[in-house]
Amino acid sequence: MKKIAPSILSGDLLNLSNEIKLLKEADVDLIHIDIMDGIFVPNITAGWNIVEAIKSRTDIPLDVHLMIDRPERYIDDFIKSGADILTVHFEGTTHIHRVVERIRELEASPGVAINPGTPVDFISEILNYIDMVLIMSVNPGFSGQEFIYSSLFKIEKLRRIISQRELETQIEVDGGIKIINIADVSNSGADIFVSGSGIFGADDYLATINEMRDRI
Repeated sequence: MKKIAPSILSGDLLNLSNEIKLLKEADVDLIHIDIMDGIFVPNITAGWNIVEAIKSRTDIPLDVHLMIDRPERYIDDFIKSGADILTVHFEGTTHIHRVVERIRELEASPGVAINPGTPVDFISEILNYIDMVLIMSVNPGFSGQEFIYSSLFKIEKLRRIISQRELETQIEVDGGIKIINIADVSNSGADIFVSGSGIFGADDYLATINEMRDRI
C-alpha cells in the first residue's frame, strides 16, 4: 500500500499539536520528521526532544530522517524518543552496515537515504539489511525546493533491483513532491511520498492529501 508522509516541520511550529490533529483527521500513514545538524546539511532543525514531543501527541508512526553527520552517535536517543522508522544517510557515516544493524537491534525499522548525486548502485550491498530506501529528489537542507526530475530514473532503477532480488524494501521519495508530480513519482515505483510545503502550504490539508492519494 502506498503511503503519504507529511513532513511536519514544514507546518506551523508554534502550533504543532493542531497540525498533528489535522494530519490525524486526514488519516495520514506516517509523520515525517527531518533532523538537520547544520553540518551534514546547511540548516538546523531540532533534536530528539521534538520527536519525543510529537510522539506524546499521536499514535501515527514517526518516520525520522537524520540528515546529520555520524548518525551512529544518536541512534539510541532517537529510537528511545519514539522513532518508528529511522533513516540515516549513506553519505553521513563510514560504517553504514553497523548503523542499520544497531537500528534493527533497538527494534526500529532501518532506512538508508541517498542524495541526488549518489548513484543507486552505491547501496546495493545494504539493501538486504534495510526496510526502506529514501531517494532525495532535492538537495537536502531546505523545504520548498523544486523536484529534480532525473530522480525518476533513480526510482525506476532501484525498483528494478528490488524486484529482481525479490526484496520487500520500500522506496520513499522526499523533496519537491506536490499534487502536480506525485503521479510521476508513483508510476516510477515509489511506495512512500514525503511532502512538506506541498501539503502544509495548502489551504486544506485534507483535500490536498486526498487528491494526492487519488493521483497515486
